[in-house]
Amino acid sequence: MNMLQGCDIRTIRDGSSTKHPGLTDITGAFAYPGDMENEMKTLLLLRHAKSSKDDPSLKDFDRPLNERGKNDAQLIGKYIRKQKIKADLVVGSPAERARQTAELVLKSAGLKVELRFDKRIYEAAVRSLLNVVSQIEDTANVVILVGHNPGFEELLEALTGEARDLPTASLACIELSVEKWSKVRAGEGQLKWLVPPRKLRSN
Repeated sequence: MNMLQGCDIRTIRDGSSTKHPGLTDITGAFAYPGDMENEMKTLLLLRHAKSSKDDPSLKDFDRPLNERGKNDAQLIGKYIRKQKIKADLVVGSPAERARQTAELVLKSAGLKVELRFDKRIYEAAVRSLLNVVSQIEDTANVVILVGHNPGFEELLEALTGEARDLPTASLACIELSVEKWSKVRAGEGQLKWLVPPRKLRSN
């Protein structure tokens, strides 16, 4: 069975396109395994899906997903399943919208993986997020981090040097040139692809 380990994607297209095999262009992409002995780390950034603001009495931390958010989270999960993306660990913000996003994505993806919550991710700036990443155990090679903007957009830029928009429920894949999470530093990553749910809704 073909399986996407981390972000090793090669793109097969009807034409002779030489576009970078990732970022937001996912049409026609076919994923298959790279070197199974490669221990380089892969970080997938998943921003929480769209949340509801209907109840003004709720604190920001407690806001749930709205219907669009629930649907988008399931779309991303189906994309993960279709592309056969596998993860060793999921670490998320404990805020309700991030918690619901993680749970819906994993259920829709059919992933059986440890899901843990780290309060440091909620409203975290880049330095705090890098600290969280640096403390991940090295037995996990592919990790999904679930959280919030602006911290996630800033983390993506810090790791890859690319300033990218990360809409709600978007999933970005970053390959890191390190074998230990503790070695992660700014500039150590390459953005392989970024999938916003609107791309999946339009396909």
